[in-house]
Amino acid sequence: MAADVPPEILAEIFSRLPVQSLLRFRSTSKSLRTLIDSHKFINLHLKNSLNFNLILRHNTYIYQLHFPNLTTPIPLNHPFTSNTTNITLIGSCNGLLAISNGERAFKHPNAANEITLWNPNTRKHHIIPFIPLPVTPGFLSDTNCSLCVHGFGFDPLTGDYKLLRISWLVDLQNPFYDSHVRLFSLKTNSWKVIPTMPYAPYYARAMGVFVENSLHWIMVKKLDGLHPRLIVAFNLTLEIFNEVPLPDEISEVSSKSFGIDVAVLGGCLCMLVYYRTTKIDVWVMKEHGCRDSWCKLFTLVKSCFNFPLESLRPLGYSSDGSKVLFKGIQVFLDLDLLYEGLFLYDLKSEQLSYVEGIPILYEAMFCVGSLVPPSLPVDNCTKEKLTSKRRYSLLII
Repeated sequence: MAADVPPEILAEIFSRLPVQSLLRFRSTSKSLRTLIDSHKFINLHLKNSLNFNLILRHNTYIYQLHFPNLTTPIPLNHPFTSNTTNITLIGSCNGLLAISNGERAFKHPNAANEITLWNPNTRKHHIIPFIPLPVTPGFLSDTNCSLCVHGFGFDPLTGDYKLLRISWLVDLQNPFYDSHVRLFSLKTNSWKVIPTMPYAPYYARAMGVFVENSLHWIMVKKLDGLHPRLIVAFNLTLEIFNEVPLPDEISEVSSKSFGIDVAVLGGCLCMLVYYRTTKIDVWVMKEHGCRDSWCKLFTLVKSCFNFPLESLRPLGYSSDGSKVLFKGIQVFLDLDLLYEGLFLYDLKSEQLSYVEGIPILYEAMFCVGSLVPPSLPVDNCTKEKLTSKRRYSLLII
C-alpha cells in the first residue's frame, strides 16, 4: 500500500508519527529505512513532532515522563549507567540531551568528566572529547578549585550543534576568578578557544538556557556585592557574549531588593524576579534582545500558597495553555528538609498544586521526540584543515 502513495505524501504522513513507531517501520523494508534515515526526513519529522517528554534526574537515574499526562515515569538506560556515581543534565535541543557524569559545580580543575550527546529515543550517543584546563602546578591546593557551567544548543546558520563550557579557576582565599571559555562543534568534533569574558558567576547553575540561538546565565561583572546581576547571553552563530537588557521596571530598582533567574517558557526567554519572601514575578521577552518586548505574565504571591516554596522554575505550558508546569523546592520547616518536585500553576484560579507520584528530582527539562543523530559527518574541508594542523588541533586550550 505504501508503494502506491507518492513519496512526498508518505513522508508527510510518517513525519507525524512518534519515534518508536518509525523505528519499527524502519525494519520492515529497505525503502522505508532509506526514507526514515534521510537527512531531509529527519528535519521534516523534527519540524512536525508533537511528542514532548519531560526528562527527570534523581541521583544517577534518569526518567522520562510523558507530557501533559505526567503519569508513570519510565526509567531510561543512559550511556553512563555502569560507570558513574553522579549525573548532570546540561541541556536539551532538538531531541538531543547533553549529559555529564561529573560534579555539578565546584570540583578539581582537571577532573576528567565525560560529556555525552544522547538521543534517548534512538538510544544513540556520542562522547565529546575531554579537554583539561591550563592550570599551573602551584594553583592546585586545598583552597583552590574550579567552577564550571555548560550550555548546549543549535546554530541554524551552520547547521551545527555546539556546546559551550565556561570554567572559572577559583582562589577561595582572595577570592580570585580566572575564566576560560571553550566551544565544542559537533560538525568538527573539536573544541576551540573563545576569548575570555569579563563576567563572574553569580551562582552555580550548571545549565545554560537556550533561546533564539543564544545561551543564557545570570552573572555579575565583579563579586564585590556592588555590581548588579545581569543576564549574559552567548550567541552560538556570532560566538560572542552580550548582555540582555532588563525591563525598565527592574533596572530602576536596587538589585539588593530582589533576585533574578532565567528559564525558557513558550519558546521565549523567561525571567523570574524573586522579592525575598513576598512574591515572584514571571516575565517573558517576546522579541529576543529587545528591552521593550519584556512582558510581565503573572505574579506568584507566596502568601497564597498552602506550603512554603523557594526556587520555582517554569518548564512549560500545558497543552491548552491554561497551566504552567514548574520545578520547585518545597521547604518543610518543621523537619528541616528540602523536597524537589513538580508543581502546576493554574493561570485562571491562580492556585499552585503539587504533582503527585513523581520521584524526588534534582533536574528537569523537556525533550522533543526526534530522530536527530548525536553525531554529524565531519566536513571534508574541515577535516583537511584539522589534519594539516594536527599539532595544534585539540591541544590549544
